[in-house]
Amino acid sequence: MRVLVATDAWYPQVNGVVRTLAMTAEAASALGAELSFLTPQSFRTFALPSYPGLRLALPCAARIARLIEDALPDTIHIATEGPIGIAVRRYCRRQELPFTTSFHTRFPDYVSARVPVRESWIWAALRRFHHGSQAVMVATPALASELRGRGFRNVVLWPRGVDRTLFHPRDADLELPRPVFLCVGRVAVEKNLEAFLELDLPGTKVIVGDGPARPSLMKSYPDAVFLGAQQGEELARSYAAADVFVFPSRTDTFGLVLLEALASGTPVAAFPVSGPRDVIGTAPVGALSDDLAAACRAALRLSRQDCLEFAAKHTWEASTRAFIAHMAEIHRCGSQSGIVPVISEQPRFVA
Repeated sequence: MRVLVATDAWYPQVNGVVRTLAMTAEAASALGAELSFLTPQSFRTFALPSYPGLRLALPCAARIARLIEDALPDTIHIATEGPIGIAVRRYCRRQELPFTTSFHTRFPDYVSARVPVRESWIWAALRRFHHGSQAVMVATPALASELRGRGFRNVVLWPRGVDRTLFHPRDADLELPRPVFLCVGRVAVEKNLEAFLELDLPGTKVIVGDGPARPSLMKSYPDAVFLGAQQGEELARSYAAADVFVFPSRTDTFGLVLLEALASGTPVAAFPVSGPRDVIGTAPVGALSDDLAAACRAALRLSRQDCLEFAAKHTWEASTRAFIAHMAEIHRCGSQSGIVPVISEQPRFVA
C-alpha cells in the first residue's frame, strides 16, 4: 500500500511531528506499506512571524495536484493543519477522494499565548479542517475523548513509540554539578520553560533545544545551561546523562521526549496534565505534581530500571501497525464505494 503524507512540518525542523512521521515511514516498509511525503521542500517558503526558524510553504493548487498525481498514492494522509495540509485537503474534497488527518498540536493554546485571539474561534477552524476526514488520528485516549467532546468526528487512536536503538542507557556525563535536571524541546513561550527555570533545585538545570525565547531566557537565567539543538547520538547522550527529565509544558498533546527520556533510563517530573498524565499514568516512572519542584525531587528516587521496562512497551512497530490499519480500512472502504485516488502515468514523486 502506498500512502502519501502531506505535512507542513518537515526537516530541517526538529519536533515531535517530524520524528513521528520519519519513524513511521521507516517502520512501514517492513510491514508492507510505503510512505512518501509532500513537504515544504517542494515549494517556496517564508519565515513565520516571531519565529524565524520555522518556515511555512507557499503551495499552489496546480503543483499540489501534480505532486499528488505523480505520487501514485493508494491513500492520502494529511498530517498538519498548515498551508500544505489545507491545499491537499481542498484537492481531496474537489476530487471527492477519501483522506485521513492527524491532530498533533494544540494550536488554540499556542496561538492564545502569542496573540489575543479567542480559543473558540481556533477550535472552530480546526473542526472545519478535520471535517470530512475519514479518520482523525490522535495519540492518546484522553485527547480522543476531548476532541469528541469538542465536536470532532471519526476520532481514532494512533499511539506513539520510541527508538530504543538510539535512546538507551549509556556511560555519559555532561560534567556538570549533579543532580542534572534536563528539559528537551522547542524554546518557546508555549513550552512554559520559566516554570522549570524558576525552581529552587540542587545541581544544574539544563535546556536542550532552540527557539525564539532562547536569547531572553539565557539572559534571565544565567545559572541554567543552554546546550542548543541536539539530534542523534548527542541528544541520546544528554538524556542518559541526566538524573531527571523535567517536562514543564501544559499544552503538549503527547510529548515524544517523555518516552525518549524513559528509554534512556531517566525518570520524569511534570505537571499532572494531559500529555505526561496520558503517557505515564500511574506507572512508577514519573512524578506528577502541581508542585513541580516536589515532583523533581521525588523523581530522583525512582528506579531507572522501571523506566526502561516501561519504555520497552512502546515500539514504533506497534505505532505504525495502527497507522497502517487505519489507512488500509479507508482504502478498502474507498475502493468499495468506487472512490480511488487519481492515478497518473508520470514517474512517482517523493518530496
